[in-house]
Amino acid sequence: MLLESNLIEGPYVQDILEQPEALRRSLASFAESVGLRQFANQVNANQFKTIVLTGMGSSLFALYPLHLKLLNHGYPSLLIETAELVYYAERLLDSKALVVAVSQSGQSAEVLRLMDLVHDRVPLIGVTNTADSSLASRANARVMIQAGPEASVSCKTYIASLLALEWLGAVLTGEDLIPTKSTLAQAEPAVQQYLQNWREHVDELIPRLAGIERIFITGRGPSLSSAQTGGLILKESARFPAEGMSCAAFRHGPFELLDPQVLVVVLGGGSRTQKINRRLVSDVEQAHGASALVDTNAPIKAFRLPEVPDRIRPVLEILPVQMISLALAARSGREAGRFRLATKVTSID
Repeated sequence: MLLESNLIEGPYVQDILEQPEALRRSLASFAESVGLRQFANQVNANQFKTIVLTGMGSSLFALYPLHLKLLNHGYPSLLIETAELVYYAERLLDSKALVVAVSQSGQSAEVLRLMDLVHDRVPLIGVTNTADSSLASRANARVMIQAGPEASVSCKTYIASLLALEWLGAVLTGEDLIPTKSTLAQAEPAVQQYLQNWREHVDELIPRLAGIERIFITGRGPSLSSAQTGGLILKESARFPAEGMSCAAFRHGPFELLDPQVLVVVLGGGSRTQKINRRLVSDVEQAHGASALVDTNAPIKAFRLPEVPDRIRPVLEILPVQMISLALAARSGREAGRFRLATKVTSID
């Protein structure tokens, strides 16, 4: 089937298609992360009063699985937006804290202010895509995601950050890194498998999105990272009203908005909450809203994912949302991911 609307293939599309290679480069670089193992060997995560995880936008959302992992290992993790941290929670930045900061550019306004506040007195791990950035050069240890240049909306840098933060979590909690690397290596071929049919996915979604005026992306647990990122990138890449939130939060208010013009995309997630996530799909349909499940056995092919371990599931779950962004842009005759007002690096906080 040919695309039903004019899909303009710009840099954003190319970035999406380069995601498997970005994952391969990222995984290969983690073992060479400057100072990370040495730093982990010198400190014990339990010695810190607080482990502060911080970022903006998709960088913040990518930290959520690490946040859950640290909490479940008994570590005092706190997840906070960098802009809020540097203006309203500065007292967290003391010598008893460990800061993990994620920034694709390593040069955003919020990160630069954070560097001034930390000023070599607070241990800092930086996760970035830019080797000559302030974050990379001033961090006590760094993880380079090596996703390559990215033209506009976060896609390959987001999934590479997810992989990097899984690696970092394994280092901080003392996991055996050999099986960790083996598990993370499954992400690249799975992403490649899904993207080989990307045109068919966009074709399938264009008619299904006809009449849709608002989209909610929902998930639970680690999948919440890609639910929130999904809502962000639909606004940014397709200029479309969208929100990312937990499945439970959707029931607390937004459920009242349901009608045939509202689409709720439910990320199936891990086994612990798959059953109640699927129930949200049926409840949305009963309320006369539109719904779609993203899972390994999803009825819609564009939302059907390859089977992967739970810890890398969010990497796959963002891909159908990227296809939605392309379909929405094609439907409106726009080039997906081309900025009109925003910039790749935010210079004003």
